[in-house]
Amino acid sequence: MKKIAAGLAAALLAVTLVGPSDGYAKKTSVAEIDKQLKKLQQEVQAAKAAQNKAESRNQEAQHYKNKTTLNLQLVLEQIDQVKGEMKTTSGKIASTEESLNVTAAELDEAEARVASREKLLESRVRLMYTDGAVSYLDVLLSSKSFTDFLDRADSLKMIVDQDQDLLVQHKVDKQTVIVKKKELEGQYAQAKQLYTNLESQRSVLKEREAQRQELIAYYDKEIQDTDDISEEQNAKLVQLASERSALQVQKDKIKAEEAARKAAAAKAEAARRAAAAAARAKASSASSSSSSSSSSSSEYVGGSGPFLMPVGQARISSPFGPRTHPVTGEVGKVHTGVDFAVPQGTSIHAADSGTVIIAEWWSGYGNCVIIDHGGGVWTLYGHIREGGIKVREGEQVERGQVIAESGSTGRSTGPHLHFEVRIDQKAVNPMPYL
Repeated sequence: MKKIAAGLAAALLAVTLVGPSDGYAKKTSVAEIDKQLKKLQQEVQAAKAAQNKAESRNQEAQHYKNKTTLNLQLVLEQIDQVKGEMKTTSGKIASTEESLNVTAAELDEAEARVASREKLLESRVRLMYTDGAVSYLDVLLSSKSFTDFLDRADSLKMIVDQDQDLLVQHKVDKQTVIVKKKELEGQYAQAKQLYTNLESQRSVLKEREAQRQELIAYYDKEIQDTDDISEEQNAKLVQLASERSALQVQKDKIKAEEAARKAAAAKAEAARRAAAAAARAKASSASSSSSSSSSSSSEYVGGSGPFLMPVGQARISSPFGPRTHPVTGEVGKVHTGVDFAVPQGTSIHAADSGTVIIAEWWSGYGNCVIIDHGGGVWTLYGHIREGGIKVREGEQVERGQVIAESGSTGRSTGPHLHFEVRIDQKAVNPMPYL
């Protein structure tokens, strides 16, 4: 896009420097020039429409970029939160694993006790199977005395109680093993599942982060593309304005030649009219000079350079050169002119005599006037208030003439005058000229 804009600027420079030849001017009629001017006006309208569309897209992209950036910040905060939960859950998993290791040792001991009891019971059953069933009654009846009977009864009771206790402990230990193992395995599985869920949630959030980053990159490209389109249309509008100015000069030249031919046919009448016109012009000039002198002494003060100060000795609120744009916030953007801090409706004066080539809304400048002073030198006056333009395209203006009133249209944060000096379409520091 920038290469296209550069090409348009180069073409414009060629048109400005070369201009229409005398031979072409003599062959072209005023009607043909009017047709070309009409065609140029249509191209100007198309270029402005394209520029307005690009600016609208630029603002929309900037809006969605800001919205997506805020959304991205929320996603990043959620990712940090999930990371913290994952860290906590990982600690729980490690703690559960440690508990499992401790319990595993306890379970091994319990299982060893169960195995030992099972072995004892198996040996007793084996003994009963080998020796046959022993009748507790036979043991008691074979007692030799009552004391012996009581001793045998106590022994039998101890054996029976021991067998019963072994069976109960066996069941309790086995049940303890099953319950503890199941409980710990459940806790471990729950922690692992929670960690898996958090990992899945984190993956989803990372995908959202990537999507937001892609959207921001897309909107950045959209903003850059529309900026390039706007610059391209600006260059095209400048080119069309220059062509229109050249055609207007050519048209004026043809009309002058036609007037000369008519004057030659009626010499005496032309001489009389010329003398009368000269007298009127002299009187008008004297009146205008007196009025201008009075106005300058009371309202308007010029500078010391070759150009007049467009709003007198007003304070400069923003000089020429790199700065942070007050509206877009872009850092390092070159300010192509100087801003004069003046109230709304302050009279703006032409810095020098010339031809008005732009007197309408023009991109970020808002309502704008551009004057061609000849030799590739232009001056630009931006952010003029609504209804504040006092001249029209093609009009010849005089040095110090009021051409507009200050305002805050276009990309502006408050009432002021944005003033530029352009040499062969390139903006230069205006201060040496004021």
